[in-house]
Amino acid sequence: MPLDPTTICVIANPRSGRNSQDAQAIHAAMEVFGTATLRHWQDGEDMKDAVRRAVDDGFTTIVAAGGDGTVMGVANALVHGDANLAVLPLGTFNYYARGLQLPQDPRAAAQAILNGHPHRISVGAVNGTVFLNNASLGIYPAILKQRESVYERFGRRRIAAHWSVLKTFMRYRKPWRVTLSMNGRTQTVSTPLIFVARSAYQLERFGLPGAAEISDDDLVLFIAQAEGRLALLKTTWRLCTRKVALNRDVTLLHADSFTIDTRKSSLLAAYDGEKSRMPTPIRFEILRDALSIILPDAADRVDTP
Repeated sequence: MPLDPTTICVIANPRSGRNSQDAQAIHAAMEVFGTATLRHWQDGEDMKDAVRRAVDDGFTTIVAAGGDGTVMGVANALVHGDANLAVLPLGTFNYYARGLQLPQDPRAAAQAILNGHPHRISVGAVNGTVFLNNASLGIYPAILKQRESVYERFGRRRIAAHWSVLKTFMRYRKPWRVTLSMNGRTQTVSTPLIFVARSAYQLERFGLPGAAEISDDDLVLFIAQAEGRLALLKTTWRLCTRKVALNRDVTLLHADSFTIDTRKSSLLAAYDGEKSRMPTPIRFEILRDALSIILPDAADRVDTP
C-alpha cells in the first residue's frame, strides 16, 4: 500500500532553493509527492531541530532532500525513533541512496518512496553520532579541513579539491600512533588512516572486501599500512584504480564495537563527509535496529554505477 503523502515531510537545505538544479529537482519530486509538505531549515538553525519539529507536527516519514551529509543529519535526528527516513538524492555521490538502489532521477525517486515500505536497520555511530556510509580518523579528516580553507580562498572547484588533497599529503610526516581496543584485546597501531565502513555499495565501488561483514551488522575497519609519504600516495592510487590489496596496503578487521585512544584529548573525525573534533577515547559501535528507513520495492529499484 503506497505511503500517504499527507504524512510525508520533505526537509531540504535552505541553499537548495537558490540552487536552480536542486530547486528544479525538488519541484519535480513535489509534483509526484502531491500533498506532501516541503520545509527548509533556516540558516543558522540546527537541522535536527527542524526534523524533530516535523516529527512533533505528526509527519511519520521524513524525506532528506540532499546528499550524504544531509541524509546523515536527518538520520541523527530520527535514530531510536519511530518516524521513517526516506532519501531524495541531490548530492554528488549519493552513496547511501545508490546502496538502496534508489533511482537518481527526482521523479522516479519520489515515486519509489511513495511505493516503498518501512524497514528497520542497524547503523554505525562514532561517539554517539550516527553515520551511514563511513567514518574515519587520520589523513582524510585532515583533507576535509584543508579543503574548507582552499574553498574559501579559491571557490568550490574540482581543481581546488584536488589541491587540498595534494597539500595535505605534502604536509604528511609520519603515521599517527593510536591504541585500538577490540574484542577484549588492545594493540598499538601506527597508521595515517583508520577508515570504518558501513556501506557495502561504497566498498564494492572501490573494489574493497567487507560486504559480507557489513551484512552481518559489523563495522568493517581498514587500517592503512603506509609508513611514508610515497607509500601513502601509492595506496591512494591503488584505491582509485581498485587495486588495494589486503595485508599489503591495508589491514581489515571487523567488530560491532571498538575504541581508538591516543595521548591527545581529542581527534578530528570525519563521518559521511562531515567532520568535528571529538574527545578521546573515540568509540565506534553498531546501534542495532535503531533507524526506520523507506526501502524501494523491487519494481522501483535500479542498478546504479
